[in-house]
This record gives sequence, C-alpha cells and structure tokens, in this order.
Amino acid sequence: MLKGFEEFQKVGKDGFDATVRSFGEVNKGFQAIAAEITDYSKKAFEDGTRAFEQLIGAKTIEQAIEIQSQYAKKAYDNYITEVSKLGEMYVGLAKDAYKPVEVALSKKVA
Repeated sequence: MLKGFEEFQKVGKDGFDATVRSFGEVNKGFQAIAAEITDYSKKAFEDGTRAFEQLIGAKTIEQAIEIQSQYAKKAYDNYITEVSKLGEMYVGLAKDAYKPVEVALSKKVA
C-alpha cells in the first residue's frame, strides 16, 4: 500500500512539474509575440509618418495619389508578412507548451 501511495505521489509531482514547465514555455512564447507586435507597430507608425510627410510635400494630386498607393501597397504587404509570422509563432508556442506534457504522458504510459 505504501508503494502505491509513493507511485501516486510521483505521478502527481511529474504532472505538476510538466504543468510548470508548460506555463514557462507559454510565458516565453507570449513575451516573444509581444516583442514582435511592438516592433511591427513601431515600424508601421514610422512608415505612416513618413508617408504623411511625403503627402504634405506633394506638389500635384497625381503625386499624392502615387505616394498614397505606394504606402498602401507596402503597408498591406508588411501586414500580410507579419500576420504569417505571428501565426507561425503561435503554432510554435503551442508545440513548445505541449512538449513537457507530452514527455510526462509518455513516462506514464511506459
């Protein structure tokens, strides 16, 4: 009976350790994602400011339309790239967060 209790206690400890490691991975992942979003936001703001300054200096309507078109295309391309990158980061976060749980489960099955 004592051996069964010790085994039960070990399984509980392994599960707790796996959960703590998993939360650590989630925390690291969210920090990386937050840093990425901050960098993207800063760059997008700078690009918007630069485009606005160019628009102020435009001499003709055609020139203003060209500046706006170039800015819109660049902003869209950057957005699509960023969304893809963030999607990959979220997938990586999920995989990294699940690894400790997967390892703990494989020990229980074996």
